[in-house]
Amino acid sequence: MASDTAVRPATGQPTPPDVLGLRASRRRTTLWLVGLTLGLVATVVVGVGVGAFSVPAGTVAQVIGHHLVGWPAERTWSAPADAIVWQVRLPRVVLGALVGAGLAICGVALQAMVRNVLADPYLLGVNSGASSGAAAAILFGVGVGYVEYALQATAFLGALAASLLVFLVARSAGRVTSIRLLLAGVAVGYALYALTSFLIFASGSAEGARSVMFWLLGSLALAQWNVPLAIVAVVVVGAVVLLTAWGRRLDALSIGDETAHTLGVRPERFRLVLLVVVALCVGVVVSASGSIGFVGLVVPHLARRAVGGRHVRVVVVAAPMGAILLIWADVLARTLFAPQEIPIGIITSLVGAPFLLVLIRRLHATSA
Repeated sequence: MASDTAVRPATGQPTPPDVLGLRASRRRTTLWLVGLTLGLVATVVVGVGVGAFSVPAGTVAQVIGHHLVGWPAERTWSAPADAIVWQVRLPRVVLGALVGAGLAICGVALQAMVRNVLADPYLLGVNSGASSGAAAAILFGVGVGYVEYALQATAFLGALAASLLVFLVARSAGRVTSIRLLLAGVAVGYALYALTSFLIFASGSAEGARSVMFWLLGSLALAQWNVPLAIVAVVVVGAVVLLTAWGRRLDALSIGDETAHTLGVRPERFRLVLLVVVALCVGVVVSASGSIGFVGLVVPHLARRAVGGRHVRVVVVAAPMGAILLIWADVLARTLFAPQEIPIGIITSLVGAPFLLVLIRRLHATSA
């Protein structure tokens, strides 16, 4: 019968099973990261080329290389192909990757924060706050003439206000517990969704109502090479770095407050810091793309099944997973009924809703 241990070549002593498991887990994580990185590069190239005006993958790679590093130096492709790849589709695909990665890692953090595998970023009510801000800008012109990017600015401010309100409601006796944070997020989310519906009703504008509804369901159609895209990139990359560095703290917090105290983590303070980071990341993402659901719910579970439960690995794997998922969702959204585009949130909901039902059934079977 095979032994549970191996022999160390240098000493001849058996290697403990936990060390072998750690090495295997690291190898598995590395393989997943390499595979997902290659998959993300291929997804970007293919996603940029797909559309009403199809561009071959080789041409897409040449256009991107020409603009980024100056190679190839001589253009062999048409001006329309260059404009479509660089000015129209690549910013949209890059934004989709950033939004997917941001929602995915925020889902990982939130599920650890509230110790609930059914949690996703939208339970904080941040998306509802961003939607209310966007609705105010679209329907009543709030910020127009004062802020260059009024829609993104008002959505971001709404998201920040919603996250602050959630924290204030959840805070009691100087503490913020997981259950209060979860319930406060749900309550604030419903209230702000009602506010958005009231704004649509009060405006009396059919065209504005259609624009707001499209925003509520999510879209990457506003993507372009500008300051908002750069802000999304900086915030998402910063959130990935922070959450990866806090992997062990997330592990402790996901087990329970008592265990976290034992391991030197102050749950209340760390939960507040996480809330700020998640609110900032989700707020910036929603301000650029609208409300896109289920990515923050589905991807963390897929990442944990791939590399295990340690959050330092889950975060780095969830980011490219979310990016790939949202890019393909956007490809479907703009090609299924071309030239008409459907909101990307419909695609993610069609994928996420069955996943949620399966997850609920499994949880019920486990608890039974």
